[in-house]
Amino acid sequence: MNAEPVRLKADVVVVGAGPVGLTLAMDLAWRGVEVIVIEARPCGQPPSVKSNHVSARSMEIFRRLGVAGKVRNAGLPADYPNDVAYRTSFLGREITRIPIPCRADRYTATECPDADWPTPEPPHRINQIYLEPVLFEHLEAMPAARILSATTYTDFIESGDGVVARATDAHGKAIEIACAYLVGCDGGRSGVRKAIGATLSGDVALQHVQSSYIRAPRLLPMLREKGGVPAWASFSLNPEQSGNVYAIDGRETWLVHVYLKPGVTDFEAIDRDRAIRTVLGVDQTFAYELIGKEDWIGRRLMVDRMRRGRVFICGDASHLWVPYAGYGMNAGIADAANLAWLLAARIAGWGADGILTAYEAERLPITEQVSHFAMNHAHAMTKARGAISSQIDAKGPEGDVYRAEVARSTYDLNVQQYCCAGLNFGYYYERSPLIVYDDEAAPPYSMGDFTASTAPGARAPHFTLNSGRSLYDVLGHGYTLLRFDTGANVDALLGAANAKDIPIDVLDLTAEAAPDVYRHGLVLVRPDQHIAWRGDYIPNDLAAFIDAIRGRYGAEQSNSKPN
Repeated sequence: MNAEPVRLKADVVVVGAGPVGLTLAMDLAWRGVEVIVIEARPCGQPPSVKSNHVSARSMEIFRRLGVAGKVRNAGLPADYPNDVAYRTSFLGREITRIPIPCRADRYTATECPDADWPTPEPPHRINQIYLEPVLFEHLEAMPAARILSATTYTDFIESGDGVVARATDAHGKAIEIACAYLVGCDGGRSGVRKAIGATLSGDVALQHVQSSYIRAPRLLPMLREKGGVPAWASFSLNPEQSGNVYAIDGRETWLVHVYLKPGVTDFEAIDRDRAIRTVLGVDQTFAYELIGKEDWIGRRLMVDRMRRGRVFICGDASHLWVPYAGYGMNAGIADAANLAWLLAARIAGWGADGILTAYEAERLPITEQVSHFAMNHAHAMTKARGAISSQIDAKGPEGDVYRAEVARSTYDLNVQQYCCAGLNFGYYYERSPLIVYDDEAAPPYSMGDFTASTAPGARAPHFTLNSGRSLYDVLGHGYTLLRFDTGANVDALLGAANAKDIPIDVLDLTAEAAPDVYRHGLVLVRPDQHIAWRGDYIPNDLAAFIDAIRGRYGAEQSNSKPN
């Protein structure tokens, strides 16, 4: 006779405790939602050495959740250069460099292309092996959250009024968790994605990369002995073997990417040791330790859906693309921040049935756009690497001219990737059931550039208040009505919202030196810092307005109230 399973309850179950799942759980718990996270790895087991960068937008989310300071204090040493260098090999001749402030100078630097951004939280270079433990510890301390480590998710059963998530612990004991909603943050091989019938499609193989995690204590001293300046990322540009070396701890551990040439798809066909030595620029006498390897194929794959009923997917479970500049992880964190407030609103009762349809309507188009940015850049970089000739190391005037040309084209191509203000601050939601649009569309954006806007759907432009605090630090947990004209009477709007229990805080900003882009007297900011509406007077049809921002007009896919 089988033993009875352990039975638990939560509002939301999250499958996967990677950065995306941890962010989703933190955001839910921060909003008072009871959440249980299922994670197959034992507590304390380090993650893969994957993503190396937390974007400014992700840092803004971490700031709201109270963990940005902990994240920023982890990773590379405070004075370690965060630059991106391009050299003939790691120890070879430097061709060009994209300057990026080290952690110690992150808030004060203004001269380089990755500085002085319109945000209270600029980007942070940190590897996932340091990021994840910080997020895990922060979530573990939140009263509304619980993490089940060494627990394997198996499947779920969905009914009209809830979901039962099933799992097995390290001792083989069955666990059943009754919840209102289940979210799969379980990576590229997501079992939750398969269970809801979501299908990946796109470009299945853009490039093949040998990825090796090594320990090489002599590498940094050798670079300095040659007069070289360290960098967070060091690309090797040469016709024999191109690659990239990421500094992991800023002392002795490194992640070496070896880019296989077009048409080469067999990882084992390339001598790993020889390729690593060519990228590093060292001979056979150089000693290093191979800690681990995780070869990967760069892809551009998107799901056709991110939801079925009460079950959702986030992050790599719903999109996979070439992992430049941490786009995948950071897009997944944006997914999580978007879904968290929608679930919280529905669970609290003020969100209508249709509010959850906004997740797919908003995030699918954005991740599609980002995937194309990443894919196009991958193609451009592959083409540029293939064009490098032996002149890259040639002596004399001709070699100097060639290197100058490569320096110019390399810098121009890559500065937009590593200083991607457009991807951080430019994206907007243009066909959302929760946004009340006007006749002005949000401006277009590129990977590197954007135009600040208060058009509905755009991220609320940041500015610093007279008190020195960030605008984002004074926004409420729910909606926040920015009132730049304190003569505007908003009592009727607040009354209509209160009748539906919609949380709206009023923030009077008449005396503040707001940017000119804030040209309307009233701007309604959503819980995720995107703009829901703007105007100089409250809407005439308040009933329709309130129904819109609470999700009344979303397609009816959430059939009943949560348990």
